[in-house]
Amino acid sequence: MLLNFSDWFVYQVLDLPRSSTLAAALDFFIYDSIKILFLLYVMILVIGVLRTFIPQRSVKKWMANNGLMGNVYAALFGAITPFCSCSSIPMFLSFLKAGISLSAALTFLVASPLINEYLVIIMIGLFGWKITVLYVLSGLLLAIVSGLVIGRMKLERHLVVDMVASGNEELSSNEPQISSFKDRIVFGLNEASSIVQKIWLWILVGVALGSFIHNYLPQEQIHALISGTGIFSVPIATLLGVPMYGSCAAIVPVALVLFQKGIPLGTALAFMMAVTGLSLPEAIMLRRAMNLHLILIYFGVVTAGIIAIGYAFNFLQIVLTS
Repeated sequence: MLLNFSDWFVYQVLDLPRSSTLAAALDFFIYDSIKILFLLYVMILVIGVLRTFIPQRSVKKWMANNGLMGNVYAALFGAITPFCSCSSIPMFLSFLKAGISLSAALTFLVASPLINEYLVIIMIGLFGWKITVLYVLSGLLLAIVSGLVIGRMKLERHLVVDMVASGNEELSSNEPQISSFKDRIVFGLNEASSIVQKIWLWILVGVALGSFIHNYLPQEQIHALISGTGIFSVPIATLLGVPMYGSCAAIVPVALVLFQKGIPLGTALAFMMAVTGLSLPEAIMLRRAMNLHLILIYFGVVTAGIIAIGYAFNFLQIVLTS
């Protein structure tokens, strides 16, 4: 139905010729924009309702567990928390103040922007379920391993003193009071509306950029660029993405089009993960909680993990796209 609508609007209402590049770009933009926004709203509503069954105070107790399970709970909580790299920092700070270990708090900080419901929804719509499932598992593994590695280094001394927890602060001061299924539906609707209102413009920008690259950028130029970097395409793409800051809603369509234009899957996803998971504004905001030494270690560990995941996706590309 969406395909018929975009086809009807572009070629009948606007009366553009089917041979026109502009018409193809508009068709691409309308179809993907409507599909992504619709899936986004519905799935955030569902996830929002499900989240009301998980009291946030319980999350603190789960994450406070020592060892691997605390990091696993932190990664899973991050995955259902719709934050970007900068928006996740206030929650990260509240974890430190509430007595959560640095290892688990950093696991949450990695997982939250890399794996959230609207990124997953967009990826399913654009990349398909096989690539999305492996991406989610890779992101969870990256978050857990990064937290554990940094935790093993015993770097708590590099935290700002007033960020170290007293252990008696609440995990969240504004946890919603849910007493009925109607309240859960209302909470889900409000969350879906709130998130879509915040990111719809970024989605349109991302799809528009993807449409432009897909229809106007010659595939030969993309191949020439990638062939020039060879095996180093993954680290180069990752390092280019690290200082950038962008909404994952805008980056996913761009990553898809780059992949369609000939960039290896892992290279495109590594760029996307670097842009969404790490950023210069995030580093600046983290100075509130940790010194430069710890920030550099955190960025270095996560960057190395993203590069490893990029190579893994490149290796598995034939299997994932068959």
